[in-house]
Amino acid sequence: MYIATQFSIFMVNKPGVLARVLGEFARAKINIIALTMMDSVEHGVMRVVFGASEKAKEVLSKLNMPYNETEVLCVSLTNKSGALAAVVEKLAKNHINIAYAYCTAGAKGGRTTGVLKVADVKKAMRLLQQNHRLKDSKSRPVVRRSQASRR
Repeated sequence: MYIATQFSIFMVNKPGVLARVLGEFARAKINIIALTMMDSVEHGVMRVVFGASEKAKEVLSKLNMPYNETEVLCVSLTNKSGALAAVVEKLAKNHINIAYAYCTAGAKGGRTTGVLKVADVKKAMRLLQQNHRLKDSKSRPVVRRSQASRR
C-alpha cells in the first residue's frame, strides 16, 4: 500500500488523441500502473497513475496537455471476489469517504492494484495498515495430520 500521484489529463474527444498521448508515454518508457477513462461530449478525462511521475509531467508539458494532480491510495489486492469490497468496507466503517475508485487488471492467481481517491489519504492508509497488522498478528491454529494420513 502506498500513496501515489494520480494525473487527471483533459483531452479533446477525437479519434487518435488517446493513441497519441499513450504513444508518447510509451516512447518515454513510462510505465502505467493504473488507468481509467471517462468521457463527455466535448472532452475525455484520463485518470492515470504512472511509475515515474516527474517524467510523465515532462511528457504532458511537451504535449501541452492540461492536467491536475492529486494524491490517491494504491492498495495491493488479491485478484479474487470481494478483495476491494473488504477494503472499502473498512474505510466506510471508519467514516472515510471514497470519491471514486478503480482497479488494474490482474492475472489469475496474481495481484491487482486498487486506486482509491479518499477524503483523507493518510488516515485511510494508517487505518488499513493497522487492520493489516492486527490480522497478521492473530495466532493461527496448528493443524496436524494423523500418523496414518502422513504415509
